[in-house]
Amino acid sequence: MSMINKEVGDFSVQAYHNDEFKTVSKKDILGKWSVFFFYPADFTFVCPTELEDLANKYDDFKAAGCEIYSVSCDTHFVHKAWHDASDTIKKIKYPMLADPTHVLAKDFKVYIKDSGVAERGSFIVNPEGKIVAYEVTAGSVGRNADELFRRVQASQFVAGHDGEVCPAKWQPGAQTLKPSLDLVGQL
Repeated sequence: MSMINKEVGDFSVQAYHNDEFKTVSKKDILGKWSVFFFYPADFTFVCPTELEDLANKYDDFKAAGCEIYSVSCDTHFVHKAWHDASDTIKKIKYPMLADPTHVLAKDFKVYIKDSGVAERGSFIVNPEGKIVAYEVTAGSVGRNADELFRRVQASQFVAGHDGEVCPAKWQPGAQTLKPSLDLVGQL
């Protein structure tokens, strides 16, 4: 079943952000664009490469009005310990959400029950709290922050331009497509 247009459920979780613990809830994501970036676990191998890639691109996401929330099933205490122990993770300026009760991983359908961790899932959520784009990849395959950012920009563009769509590799300022009215329902 597709997750497109699914509204994010109510949640309230602890986070590690800017050297402190805080609570993040659904009300915090409403009114702005968000990326929920699920990864299996702290202190692992592929995860820090992805999180660093996002950290390096974070200013671009923020300039586009989009907040990043990294999410694992670890606690906020483990996030802090990883942040304190790793020069790579110290670069992170976005909130690291703790999901030890799996409320988010289950809502986004990325929870792996047998291992108690989340799949690698990236979800773009619009200001109304609805998922507009997502991908889930195998645990051994890292993701690309540049492509995720491009998809955020494309999602924002089509949300503000009724009837226009973005072709493959679309970048801001590039030509869009305007399908005929009889084909719009088939997209």
